[in-house]
Amino acid sequence: MPNTAPRADDLEIREPRQERTRRAWARILDAGVALIEEGGYEAFTIAALCEKAQVAPRALYDRTTSKDALFLAVYEHGIARVAVDQAAFRDQNRWQGMAADELITTAVTHLTDLFRRHAAFLKPVLLLSGAHPEVLRRGRSHVHTLADMFTALLLGVRDQITHPDPETAARQCFATAFSACVVRTAHGADFATEAVDHDTFTAHLALTASRSLLATAGPTAVR
Repeated sequence: MPNTAPRADDLEIREPRQERTRRAWARILDAGVALIEEGGYEAFTIAALCEKAQVAPRALYDRTTSKDALFLAVYEHGIARVAVDQAAFRDQNRWQGMAADELITTAVTHLTDLFRRHAAFLKPVLLLSGAHPEVLRRGRSHVHTLADMFTALLLGVRDQITHPDPETAARQCFATAFSACVVRTAHGADFATEAVDHDTFTAHLALTASRSLLATAGPTAVR
């Protein structure tokens, strides 16, 4: 498993130009995501990828000679699927007219549902990030984008937020909910506390978020 950052030229992917090779490349990316979901990074081998995508090794080596570049291309392909779902945070029509408590609860619910829908892919990726510097770097960038989207959504009801520092509170709300989802996805529902079902987990997170943002009193000072 990689533990040093690869050079940029080692990660280059030569994009296919012809329709036939583009279709083959799409199969390779889909097959790579499936391998990660089924067995994590350890399952991602050239032989397994060729077998699953039904392509010859040449189809891979035409794109790159680096296994790490292939893996990262597959990683980005999987993350792009997650990004389709998280784009809902930017859909103003979806959130229009919601009171603050409803918007906060719905936003947290969408976040936990996103993790649940993509858990098969996110779990091995989250576990890998501690040992793969490039996955960690890219993951951090993707999370920052999600954090900005989530925070901007909550600040759309800034005038209803009673916390004295709405922006900091909104970002911490995301950090708390996101961290809880990461632990649950990567290590299981019973890792940090007694296991509860998804709906109960979500309800607790939403209540925590609402109370932190809509509390009438200021935050308690840390002693």
